[in-house]
Amino acid sequence: MTPARTMAPDAHARSAPSTPRLTAHRTRFAPAPTGYLHLGHVANAIWVWRLARETGARVLLRIEDHDRKRCRPAYDAALLEDLEWLGFVADDGPVRQSDDEGPYAAALDQLRREDAAYGCDCSRSTFEKWADDHARRWHGPGCPGGCRDRALDGPVLRVALGGGSEAWMDLLVGPCTDEVAADGDVPIRDRDGNWTYAFSVVVDDLRQGVDLVVRGRDLLAATAVQIRLARRLGRTSPPTFAHHSLLRDADGRRLSKADGATGVRELRTVGMTAQEVIDLAAAAAGPPDLEPNEHAGFGVSHQG
Repeated sequence: MTPARTMAPDAHARSAPSTPRLTAHRTRFAPAPTGYLHLGHVANAIWVWRLARETGARVLLRIEDHDRKRCRPAYDAALLEDLEWLGFVADDGPVRQSDDEGPYAAALDQLRREDAAYGCDCSRSTFEKWADDHARRWHGPGCPGGCRDRALDGPVLRVALGGGSEAWMDLLVGPCTDEVAADGDVPIRDRDGNWTYAFSVVVDDLRQGVDLVVRGRDLLAATAVQIRLARRLGRTSPPTFAHHSLLRDADGRRLSKADGATGVRELRTVGMTAQEVIDLAAAAAGPPDLEPNEHAGFGVSHQG
């Protein structure tokens, strides 16, 4: 069964009307220090600061360093330096997920008390073998190994969120509906002992008061799971979501690092100014209703 999802095509993001009137308290710009800042980050920053300005939200700079194997202090420092060079000034932060493990452990304890978290020894090959044996992809909830009934301690921890779907109104995509456990119960801790992205961002957004989530269209499919998980952790109403379009070239094809120099450091090296880098990102995936250079000055803080 294919997850149900209703959304407008990517072109919609370029011709959308101005954002509906909305008041928000806090949004976040949340890069991971697993590499250097690239044009995709810049495009996301343009959207974050633009929607923060429109909604009155404060911007929190959150460094998402939950992946201990891939994160590097040098990347962390470079992110801060490049953001300062570009002129994106957050109202709050930076805060790092590695600063305090307590909130994630407390959230896990809550899920365990509710008999929702369980150990799992299924791997990607387990899912692939099940798919080969049954000539179709695994469809959750649960996992192919039935681990929830096996009283395992790990190595992976998953959370049982039940079946069904979640619906939400996306500021940029429109009405969306998606299944919660289409690919099985979501992991919340991986084999290396790291908290997963899906788990850590839900815990963070809840405890940090984030009520406006602005991110790329590639994360749209994660939204239903995060809404359901947040509700299990006590969030009474989900944040407002805005999923913006991804980087595109002149022919409308999605850009990636493999397509050429998209790193901010590379562009700085060849002599581009901060404004030129911002203009380049805005042209590829920026706000649809901004005049050229209207995004200049997005670094102005709400503090004052």
